[in-house]
Amino acid sequence: MDFYILKEEVVKSLNLTLGVVEKRQTLPILSNVLIEVDETSLKFTATDLESEISTTSTISNFKSGGKTTAPARKLSDLCRLLPDLTEIHFYLDGDNLNIETSSGKYNLSTLPSEDFPVFEIEDTESQINISSVNLNMLITKTSFAMGNQDWRHYLNGLFVSIDDKNITTVATDAHRLALASTTLNEASSESTSGIVPRKSINEIGKIAGDNSDNVIVKISQTSVSVESSGTVFVSKLIEGKFPDYEQVIPSGESSVLEIDKKLFSESLSRVSVLSSEKYKGVRIVTNENSLHISANNPEKEQGEENLNCKYKGENVDIAFNVNYLQEILSTIDSEIIEVNFFGSDKSCLITDPNNESLKYVVMPLLI
Repeated sequence: MDFYILKEEVVKSLNLTLGVVEKRQTLPILSNVLIEVDETSLKFTATDLESEISTTSTISNFKSGGKTTAPARKLSDLCRLLPDLTEIHFYLDGDNLNIETSSGKYNLSTLPSEDFPVFEIEDTESQINISSVNLNMLITKTSFAMGNQDWRHYLNGLFVSIDDKNITTVATDAHRLALASTTLNEASSESTSGIVPRKSINEIGKIAGDNSDNVIVKISQTSVSVESSGTVFVSKLIEGKFPDYEQVIPSGESSVLEIDKKLFSESLSRVSVLSSEKYKGVRIVTNENSLHISANNPEKEQGEENLNCKYKGENVDIAFNVNYLQEILSTIDSEIIEVNFFGSDKSCLITDPNNESLKYVVMPLLI
């Protein structure tokens, strides 16, 4: 293996792989990145046994090909700290990967490429084509509501459902739920769905956020694959049945609150300073065209504010975890939001008047 490549090409590829490389590994080779070189390209692959990512870069001068593995973070840090537009010379010398520039020489220890674990990918006929903007939107609008190390493992991921020309993402931790949907570039040949793990969703979000190209997504019975701009990411799916989210979304007649999002969010922030550290609860009392927000804590401190709004329906006295409300408000783009109340002891439905494809459900607090 002997080749030359620009710093920027290496750094861009390594940045994408590092999210998969775990800092603490039971197998030393999982801290390494697989390096494969041919006449035109350099390919990096990283895996944590649950997911795998591979990226392709263009080399500037090819001497000889081959493959090996080297420590991912050390290689990334070294290349990143080199001056911009540096041409880097990589070559193997025994068990060392030598790295040379016009002003320096470095070498990294390697492990045999034959020991690098191969990720088993299940073949599937089903694939969709979606713009990176739409995929990134689906993730950012919903992924915050995923469970985090919940014993119900099926909550620790994002549910993705594909049906004809529609794709829907849903996340819930059993206290709140986020749903978003959008249309695909072309209809899917068959309906499919799966639960993508939290860590994998974060990596897919990076790929979608860094690209302007379309993304090819394949979901099989056990894995998901995402491909865009020379980067391929695959991950195992979470086993289990995702909750029937349509049953969770409240329906029927509701009392509707229309309020300025910024005004509501800022008021919640101020009042919640005096809420209980344990529950972070805020109490909301509605009256015709007015909203009363209050909070208190065990030290008998309290805060309250009254806001003008549009409100019609029965008066409601209800409490919520303020963090759940604020996370939802931060994902809505419209200046005005709608909150649908179905009673003082039932979940509320928060929507964006300018985007019918977004739905957020929050369960009340009992305080």
